[in-house]
Amino acid sequence: MTTEVPAVPQQPVQIWRPNAPADATPDAIVHRQLATGLFHGAGVPLTVHLTGLGCDRLETSVTPVGDGVAVIEVTAPVPATVRAEWRIPCVGATAYWTPDTNASRWLPPSWVAPRTVSLALGAPVASLIGADDRALCTAAAGETSAPVRVGAGVVEESGEFAFTVEQDLTPEGPPLRLRIDLGGRHFAATLRSVTDWWAEGLDHPGIAPAARMPAYSTWYSLHQNVDTAAVERQAALAAAVGCESIIVDDGWQTTDRARGYGHCGDWEPNPEAFPDPSAHVAEVHRLGVAYLLWYAVPFIGRHNDAWDRFKGMILREEPHLDAAVLDPRHPEVRAYLIEKIARSVEEWGMDGVKLDFIDRFAVAGPPPAPAGADRTTVHEGVLQLLADLDTRLRRTRPDVIVEHRQPYVSPGLWPYATMVRATDCPLSPAENRQRTVDCRLTAGPLAVHADMITWHSDETSESVAVHLVNALFSVPQISVDLAAQSPDRLATLRFWLGVFRRYADVLQLGVLEPVRPDLGYPLVLAHDHSTTVVARYAPLPVALPDRHAADGPQTLLVANADVDTVVLLTATRPEQALARVQDCRGEILSETALDLVAGVNPVTVPTGGLLTLTRER
Repeated sequence: MTTEVPAVPQQPVQIWRPNAPADATPDAIVHRQLATGLFHGAGVPLTVHLTGLGCDRLETSVTPVGDGVAVIEVTAPVPATVRAEWRIPCVGATAYWTPDTNASRWLPPSWVAPRTVSLALGAPVASLIGADDRALCTAAAGETSAPVRVGAGVVEESGEFAFTVEQDLTPEGPPLRLRIDLGGRHFAATLRSVTDWWAEGLDHPGIAPAARMPAYSTWYSLHQNVDTAAVERQAALAAAVGCESIIVDDGWQTTDRARGYGHCGDWEPNPEAFPDPSAHVAEVHRLGVAYLLWYAVPFIGRHNDAWDRFKGMILREEPHLDAAVLDPRHPEVRAYLIEKIARSVEEWGMDGVKLDFIDRFAVAGPPPAPAGADRTTVHEGVLQLLADLDTRLRRTRPDVIVEHRQPYVSPGLWPYATMVRATDCPLSPAENRQRTVDCRLTAGPLAVHADMITWHSDETSESVAVHLVNALFSVPQISVDLAAQSPDRLATLRFWLGVFRRYADVLQLGVLEPVRPDLGYPLVLAHDHSTTVVARYAPLPVALPDRHAADGPQTLLVANADVDTVVLLTATRPEQALARVQDCRGEILSETALDLVAGVNPVTVPTGGLLTLTRER
C-alpha cells in the first residue's frame, strides 16, 4: 500500500550538516513525503521525507504490523542513494539508545555525523526513550550486511528529534526497509520486536549448552604466558568452581610476549608451550571442560611466513599493531583462514573458536575490488568467509561454539556465531553491566557473555561478588589465577557461579527489563513464569511483582551490588513470604517469615549478597 501526500511537499527545518561537499548533490534528485499511518505526540500524523539521490522516481509501500508500528519499503529503478528522515517532538526525552559500544545515552545534536553500520560493525537500530523507560520512537533498518548510515539528533532550530537512515540501492539489490515503532512500550520490548523482525527467515543452528554456562578465559589472568601446564591447571580449578569451558587466548601461537599482532597469521602452535595439542585438549576434556581457541581473524603479522604470501592482498596496514588487515574478497585469503582455523576442531579436537577483531574488516572507503577478487564488496567477502567457515566446522562438530564480540553484533552474523561477548572493559563492573545489557537487548538467539571478570589481588570477597553481580544477566567469563585466590574469594565464586547456573534460564532467556538507560541501568530485572531476578546497583526500591496475576512469579531474587544494605521492597497489598538472606559467599545469615505490608518493607541484604523471597500461593 502506497500513500503519498499530494500537496506540494512542506520542507522541514533544515538540519545543519557541516563539511558537506559542495558537489554532493547529483543531477537527478527526487523528494517524496510518505504518510506512515502512525501518530506521535497529541495524535499528529508521522510523515517520512524521502530523498533519492541519483534517480527521479521512488517506489514506496507502507505496511502496518502492529499497534503504532509500521514497516516502510523503498526501491529505486536505477542505482541511487535513498535517505529517509522523520521527526518527532523532543518532549520528555531522557536517553538515546544505540548498540554502539562507545555511545553515551545523551541526546546528540542532529549535526553529529551518522554512524555507518555494516555486517562487521554495529546493528541498524536506535531508540529515543522517555519517562518510565517508554520508547518515544524505536527505529530499525532491515539491511544487516551492506553499509547503512544511521543518524539521529536534536534539531536545535525546531526542538524536534530527527531520525535519518540512508542506504545505497540498486534495482537488483535489497530495498530500503524501515521499521518504525511509536507504540510507547518499554524500550526493551520494542527492541525485542526488532530482533524478532530481523530473525524472520534466519535459520540459527542452535546453542551448545556449554555456551550458556560460566567460562574461564586465560586473557587477563595469563595474557600471552600460556602453555599446556598452565592451561590444564586453570581448567581443573575452573571446573571446581563451576566453569564448563576454557578459552585460550593470544600467546598459544608464538614465543613472543611483547603484545601486538606481529606473530599472527601462520597460526601454528608454539611447539615449546603446546608440543601435542591433541593430547592437551583431551586432558582438558577429561577434566569436564570444553575448549575454545583464539584467532585474530583479519590480522597477518610481519613476523610470519604468511606475510610475504599475502602482503599484496590486504585492505590496509596497521603499523602500530605490527600487522595488516587481510582482504576477504580474495578466495585465496578465505581458503587460507578457513584451513587454519578449522584445524583446531578437526585435528586437535577443540569444541570451538573465539573469532576476534572481525570489526577490523569494516574499513571506511575500502579500495576497489582488486585483481583476483571474486567478491565486489568487503562485507560480501566477510559473509562468505564466515559462512564457509561455519559449514566446515560443523562437518566435524555440529554443536561447535563460536564466539563473536562487540562491536560486530549485526543480525547478519547470527547464523555463524553461538555467543557474543562484551568488548574489553577490565576491572570496570559498571561498564561490563551496561555492555552486557546492551548486547542482550539485540543479540537475538545468541548467548551473551560478559567481558572477562578480573580483580586485583587485594580485592575483598564483597567486591568480587559485585563484579559478578554486574554480569548477572549474561554468561560470566572468569579470568584470574584461581590458584592464587583466598578461600573466601573461591567461596564467593562458587556461590555466585552456582546462582548463574541454577537460574540460567530466567537470567539469560527470561524477559529482560533494564531500568533507566540514561543512568547506566541502576536496576535490572529478568523474569519468567515462576521467577523474577532483580539486580540492584544503586539504592533504589524493588517492586514486588504481582503474584496474583495468572502467571505471577512466586520466587523473587534480589542481588545487591550496592554499598547500601537496606533494600526497600514495595508491595501493593499485604502478604506473607519466606525470606532467606545470604552473604557474598552464600552463607545463610537469616531465614524468616516476613509479614509484608502494603507499601515499603525494609530488608537488610549485605553488599554482594542475595535475598531469596518465596511467596505463599
